[in-house]
Amino acid sequence: MDHITHGPIIGNRVELQLYTTLRCNLKCSYCSEAVGDVVNSQGKVSYTLDALDAFIRSQLADKEIYITFYGGEPTLNIPYMSEVTQRWPNFRYQLQTNGTLLNRLPDAILEKLSNTLVSIDGGEATTDGYRGRGVFRKVGKNLERMRGKVQGTLTARVTWHAGTTSFEELDGLLDTFDYVYFQFAQSDDVYDAESMARKQAVLTQMIDRFFAQTDRAYPMIPIMGVVRNKVLPNRAIEAASGYAQCRASTHILNVLPDGRIYPCPDMTYDDAMQHGDINGNWLTRSPLQPTPDMPCETCAAFAFCRRNCMKNLHRAYVENDLHYRTKVVEPVCELVQFIGREIDRRDPAAWYARASLRARKEVADCEVYDYVEVMP
Repeated sequence: MDHITHGPIIGNRVELQLYTTLRCNLKCSYCSEAVGDVVNSQGKVSYTLDALDAFIRSQLADKEIYITFYGGEPTLNIPYMSEVTQRWPNFRYQLQTNGTLLNRLPDAILEKLSNTLVSIDGGEATTDGYRGRGVFRKVGKNLERMRGKVQGTLTARVTWHAGTTSFEELDGLLDTFDYVYFQFAQSDDVYDAESMARKQAVLTQMIDRFFAQTDRAYPMIPIMGVVRNKVLPNRAIEAASGYAQCRASTHILNVLPDGRIYPCPDMTYDDAMQHGDINGNWLTRSPLQPTPDMPCETCAAFAFCRRNCMKNLHRAYVENDLHYRTKVVEPVCELVQFIGREIDRRDPAAWYARASLRARKEVADCEVYDYVEVMP
């Protein structure tokens, strides 16, 4: 088993997050790739598929591989997506997209997608406020057109900024999507006392909704994931052999169009984070690893959280960015702890015992867990 814990990849799977381009057709106000002018810095992929194949064969030979098409906006380079899906027909595929160009995708690609992760921020006013006028409705129309053509799941990928974001608008996304995944924004101006209280109120409504039904799991991924990790604690560690639950630490490779590899899509501006290269055919372990500086193992949430974001922890405790620690990381950790406490108050083990077989399987084995961080 040494190869599972001592090689560059921790665990027995690897997610190749392939940037089809760094160009984008939107200018979202909070874009993490705008840091260091990464966005729009590279066009089409410059390495060959033969080089990628050689890398896979030499560096990832003993791993289960699944691919996420990423960007920029990945649908701006459909030919590359087609070539990859044809070259490796046995891999699983996911697309993470802003959803505005989904109408361009050919059926042959849509049919390959196990999950489509669509970036959206809530209801129409919230989404358009961050992404531009008309984006919410355009995405909705595209999803209506593609719904009958996809065999995989559709998941809303929400960056939760404002304290004014309501339960109704997040819950309402389930009218269109199979699942909702939310991540707390990595911004230093959204965690004042009033915003924290409002987020906690919305989280309480989500958790109440989850425990109010036993016929199927309420498909809000972070709530599902915490319940899973509490009822089936081995699931929190087995995918990454006991290391961080954050994929940036263990088994995701962010491959830029020029072939350079980084652990986290939010840190591709930092050359010190590079830990591999397709053209050079080399790979080392992610530099985002747990350190004694991080307080996680003494936290009450550690058993189910397992370090929710290694980028956040690295900035806060390794780089010792005290402003980021107090304005972003500590409030996010407080919200994760809040989720855990509220779920415990509702006795997740008793709910699991009453739940239908369908609901239990959804909580235990939802494939979308593979494509997101689970913890928000």
